[in-house]
Amino acid sequence: MHLSPAQQLSLHTPVGDITVSALDDAIVALDWGWSPMHTPSPLLDRARDWLNGFFDGDSDAPDIPLRPVGSAFQKQVWRAMAAIPSGRTRSYGDLARELNTAAQAVGNACGANPIPLLIPCHRVVGANGLGGFSGGDGLTTKTALLRLEGARL
Repeated sequence: MHLSPAQQLSLHTPVGDITVSALDDAIVALDWGWSPMHTPSPLLDRARDWLNGFFDGDSDAPDIPLRPVGSAFQKQVWRAMAAIPSGRTRSYGDLARELNTAAQAVGNACGANPIPLLIPCHRVVGANGLGGFSGGDGLTTKTALLRLEGARL
């Protein structure tokens, strides 16, 4: 099977510039920073529209095809994260108990999430605090995202 080159679209957001990448018919990455390579497509336009709505307070789950690359375990954690409703949080320990694994393994999978925001790893918190966040300005960005969604901190 031949894969087409990745397409990218960058946009300005309240938590910094981000770039969304698509491969064939699915979103595969969301990274902080601006890419000089912009290749708009209907799929990337949908992702941009969803992200703009997200930052405007629309809490609907994304109806965009996602294809995160990771291990079977990571994908299991990412599915559990995607099920956390906007404005709500779950702890690493909660997800670990649900998935019958260790909280540290859940944290590692959260940190490896290639599509933050669309797969809402910012909604996973520590038992005694926010935990970590690998995107943007780290915990400052995580706090801003949770406040945007109206989550209790």
